[in-house]
Amino acid sequence: MLIRLSLILAIIAGLAAGVVNFTVVKGKITTLTNDRNDQRTQKEQAQRDLASTKKTLKETQASLDQTKTQLADSEQKRQKLTDQVVALTSKADDLTAKLAKTSQQLNEAQGGLDAYKSSGLTAAQVNDLNKSLKQTQQALAVANDEKIVMTHTIARLNNQIEEILGVNHIVTLPAGLRGEVMAVDPKWEFVVLNVGENQGVLPNGELLVSRDGKLVAKVIVRSVQRDRSIANLVPGWKLGDVYEGDQVIPAHPAS
Repeated sequence: MLIRLSLILAIIAGLAAGVVNFTVVKGKITTLTNDRNDQRTQKEQAQRDLASTKKTLKETQASLDQTKTQLADSEQKRQKLTDQVVALTSKADDLTAKLAKTSQQLNEAQGGLDAYKSSGLTAAQVNDLNKSLKQTQQALAVANDEKIVMTHTIARLNNQIEEILGVNHIVTLPAGLRGEVMAVDPKWEFVVLNVGENQGVLPNGELLVSRDGKLVAKVIVRSVQRDRSIANLVPGWKLGDVYEGDQVIPAHPAS
């Protein structure tokens, strides 16, 4: 009987120890499993963060490359326009010198003609002098025209350079510029003017529209041709309807 009781107690003690050991082991297994899952989650998140960072870096590098290309193109355009301005300025200086020389020749020819007329020259000699004088006057007129065209071209190129560089500037137009409205489109709010590149009109130049001495509107030039230009009405400056025949003058005349 005592032996049986001892065996029963031993079995019960063994079972209790097994239950305790199982509980402890199960807790450790659960802890290890949770740690493993946490580490896996952190690893996956780290991989996603790394992929996102690589993608952002790639996009940033692409944007940087594009910006570098745009800057290189802008610098190339600016240098090209600057070279054109230098060449045209040199040519304008040459034309100015030729113009001064031609004017001097004209004055000398005029003086010589007057002197010869008073000295009793023959009709043939006077005709030759008149012919020479006319040729000199024509050369002077051509030189003047070339100088005007060169000046307008230089102003246009300088305007383009400032636009490329992003300089916030005001486009000035010749102080003596005068023109008229040739046509009006009230739906799209643009006008056609009878002045253009030959008269010194430049893109983005602003002109005031008036009638009978009263301000009607302001327009800004969008397209320039040789003897005409197209301009849009400036919002907030329309004080009345614009009609054909209205006068235009520079809003910012060159000094």
